[in-house]
Amino acid sequence: MSLDEKKSESLSGVVERITESMDSMSKGQKAIARYILDNYETAAYMTAAKLGEATGVSESTVVRFSMELGYEGYPHFQKVLQEELKVKLTSVQRLNAASRFTDDASVLKSILQADLDSLKHTYENLDDQAFSKAVKTILSAKKIYIMGLRSSSPLSSFMHFYMAILFDDVVHIHSNSANEVFEQILPIGPGDVMIGISFPRYSTRTIQSMQYARDRGANVIVITDKADTPMTKNADVALFARSDMASFVDSLTAPLSLINALLVALGMHRKSHIQESFEALEKLWEEYKVYDTGKDRQLPDAEDKEETT
Repeated sequence: MSLDEKKSESLSGVVERITESMDSMSKGQKAIARYILDNYETAAYMTAAKLGEATGVSESTVVRFSMELGYEGYPHFQKVLQEELKVKLTSVQRLNAASRFTDDASVLKSILQADLDSLKHTYENLDDQAFSKAVKTILSAKKIYIMGLRSSSPLSSFMHFYMAILFDDVVHIHSNSANEVFEQILPIGPGDVMIGISFPRYSTRTIQSMQYARDRGANVIVITDKADTPMTKNADVALFARSDMASFVDSLTAPLSLINALLVALGMHRKSHIQESFEALEKLWEEYKVYDTGKDRQLPDAEDKEETT
């Protein structure tokens, strides 16, 4: 079994592994296990030294504990636990996870560092072939449906804004009502493409809609965090970007960057089309003063300046 396969297999329940192994653990290991089970939303973000300090054992005991559970070391154990929590934690538990931050400055640095790490991980694990396939699939589509609900709604809105400039027939599905969702995707069929966007916790409506689109013969493109999730089950193409949990807030920095790249790649292929669109839009924007260009601003004259001084 390859290292990647072992890592994938290890995702099957950290908490379950701990629970099943409790009887065979030493006294120190049981202390670690109980602490994690009782405080897993905060334990997942503690260093081995901090976890050892909280449970009255040495740092090396914490490392051995993670390895005896079948992980490569404490960093691997910690990362898998964090991944599992992204799917399982409620919003209240996510909020409690913020207790690991000591002050405003630690929040700022921790969140920015986490976003940098997410971008780095996404960059290092890019699938160029899947990306190119997604571009070709969208370019050849008769009609494009974009769907991202709940915390993924800003991503789908951003994508739709630019896709509507690039293509003539784009539908943005953004309702959480089951009836409204299926009314909007009812006509989907062969030659169309559904772009589903969701990150932990995964949207059931989005998963169901992708299943429906696939059953109707449409192509399905998924933008999510990793393989082997309900999101990828019906995907013809899957694009991955890491999304970490920052307390009750989902970090969408890397997913937005991936969508940005997809839009730019599509724009390269639709250059003549969008040039015409932008020329027409610029005239409309100028006519209706959509943007502040500074032309209509009146600067105070010399007398006005004297009066204000």
